Amino acid sequence: MKKILSAFALATLALSAQAQEVKVGIGISGWTGFAPLTLAKEAGLFKKNGLDVSIKKIPQKDRHLAIASGDIQCAATTVETWIVWNANGVATTQIFQLDKSFGADGMVVKPGISKISDLKGKTVAASAPGTAPYFTLAWMLKKNGLSIKDVNVVNLEPQAAANALIAGAGNLDAGMTYEPFLSAVRAKPEAGKILATTLDYPMVMDTFGCTPKFLAENPKAAKALADSYFEALAMIKAEPKKSFEIMGADVKQSAEAFEKSQAFLRWQDREANKKFFAGEHAQFSKEAAELLLEVGIIKAIPDLSKLADTRFIQ
Repeated sequence: MKKILSAFALATLALSAQAQEVKVGIGISGWTGFAPLTLAKEAGLFKKNGLDVSIKKIPQKDRHLAIASGDIQCAATTVETWIVWNANGVATTQIFQLDKSFGADGMVVKPGISKISDLKGKTVAASAPGTAPYFTLAWMLKKNGLSIKDVNVVNLEPQAAANALIAGAGNLDAGMTYEPFLSAVRAKPEAGKILATTLDYPMVMDTFGCTPKFLAENPKAAKALADSYFEALAMIKAEPKKSFEIMGADVKQSAEAFEKSQAFLRWQDREANKKFFAGEHAQFSKEAAELLLEVGIIKAIPDLSKLADTRFIQ
């Protein structure tokens, strides 16, 4: 009888634990910097922290639509993209920083092009306006005395842009892409080269955020999301081979190939997060918002002071 009662009690506890798990839909892409979120799911870290997470691969240009429809509650994207979403009426709040690009995002060009100013009048592939690759293009052009109006932009996603340049398709002179696709160009020097990356222009940084409604209704879950991410970073340090295998598999890469691509970025731990949100986040957001306004991506700058909530990284 005791054994039956004990089994019943355990089953009840298990059901109770499941009932308490907060459901969270997260929108990401196959970008290397977001991979610790996949690791947190696959290694059971989210579940351990009381979360029932579903991760959906959604192109950056459509991620805000998934948030607006309620299909997902949270997402990973670049700092300036949150400005665009909020300016366009999709209220979202950043709660922790994921990564900083150290050469993981860049511009690839045909062999004959030697500097960014050579691109005047040329054709460049980049994701749609309002995405990180488009913004990176605008940023790099501006720093070299050009504007987005000085080039012919063809909208291609990062993987397609890299593939097209390698194949010599679409009459492209250049393309905006990121890891792991940037390394595909690096491996084919006869087809093209990497002209500039975020080592030259340190301006791609990713953060994780959710809707204000989700954060207000689920503050413990928001803290659990941040904690799970930091635990994933600890796992990468403690078990690198296993971690790279899990993260690589999600983007159809071997552990070795994934390890090489992650060398071009830095995942940001709790201490790095605190430092980032203490000043750099606000400073970069201001400069980014001014450029977004200048190139016509946004019509007005939203209240930048309300774009982040740092409670959950403490």
